[in-house]
Amino acid sequence: MRKIKIVKNYLKHAEGSCMFSMGETKVLCVASVDEKVPSFVEQKGETYGWITAEYAMLPRSCNQRSPRKKLSEGGRAQEISRLIGRALRACVDLSKLGKRTVTIDCDVIRADGGTRTASINGGFVALALALKNLKKKKLLKEIPIRDFVGAVSVGIYDNGKKVLDLSAKEDNNADLDMNVVMTSAGKFIEIQGTAEGEPFSRKEMDELLDMAHKGVKLINAAQKKSLGEIK
Repeated sequence: MRKIKIVKNYLKHAEGSCMFSMGETKVLCVASVDEKVPSFVEQKGETYGWITAEYAMLPRSCNQRSPRKKLSEGGRAQEISRLIGRALRACVDLSKLGKRTVTIDCDVIRADGGTRTASINGGFVALALALKNLKKKKLLKEIPIRDFVGAVSVGIYDNGKKVLDLSAKEDNNADLDMNVVMTSAGKFIEIQGTAEGEPFSRKEMDELLDMAHKGVKLINAAQKKSLGEIK
């Protein structure tokens, strides 16, 4: 597992924010609260809120510059944005959020593998800080977080070596790359796994999922240390 670093309240004006680092990968995660919900939520007539996310990479977060518009509007950015939103909604009781939307912006400052998993991990911290601020302002009776959520990559690299939290070099040359999103209770939210070379066995998948669970525990421990008590 690469070194985890969390700098919370990174932006002055945001309801919740942090700079989340996993190794050389750094993502600025910012939570903004809007006192309304999207129309598709409003039309259901339910009194619950919504959590959504937007993911983007800065033009020079990688070795070469990529056009800003291409990075923010491409299919990859949209897919990761939806993944982050699903992960964070899964750990919150939306019926206790009120009719408000929390938007999590995840901007990759430096990319060295695992940008989507780092975005989920930092996005959870930013979300929790925003909810704590809402409760402090007495806009929430309780913080509606069901459980902590964490995400990590695992894979098979370099002739069968199993790796936790892949760097870009490991990711680009992996025989198997898998992203795992879990709660701290060990329940799965999402698993994305692909064989880049030879197909992998059920035994190998189970071993990698066990490895991911251990990694998520380390991530949750870092989140809890940064956030303190959530109540």
